[in-house]
Amino acid sequence: MTGLVLKLAPCERVLINGAVIENGDKRSRLAILTPNAHILRLRDAIHPEQVNTPVRRVCYIAQLVLSGDADPKEARHQIIRGIEQLSQVFTDHDSRLQLTTATEAVLGEQFYQAMKSLRALLPREARLLAASGA
Repeated sequence: MTGLVLKLAPCERVLINGAVIENGDKRSRLAILTPNAHILRLRDAIHPEQVNTPVRRVCYIAQLVLSGDADPKEARHQIIRGIEQLSQVFTDHDSRLQLTTATEAVLGEQFYQAMKSLRALLPREARLLAASGA
């Protein structure tokens, strides 16, 4: 069997091609066989009122593609531009790797992987913002 296998916790919700699916009372697995299906774990979702930092803005654009609320081609341009702006701030080696991984994922239209790589920058962004505000 090929494709993506989702391991869901009890009562976990996932968005697949615009449909919210909720798991039952026990852990389970879902095999997604359709290529290029848009999938978003709702526990990973960023709510609109939480989009208040540069990294969160770029993550949110990727999330909009996964939820079916943004055109992938338009979003791709916005995400790449956002990553370029973030690369001017995140200059350490680990952050650069995350940005490179996110860029490659976006170019391959793997928006969940891009969002995952960008989310890894959230703790660093929080530290930078805290340091600049002190």
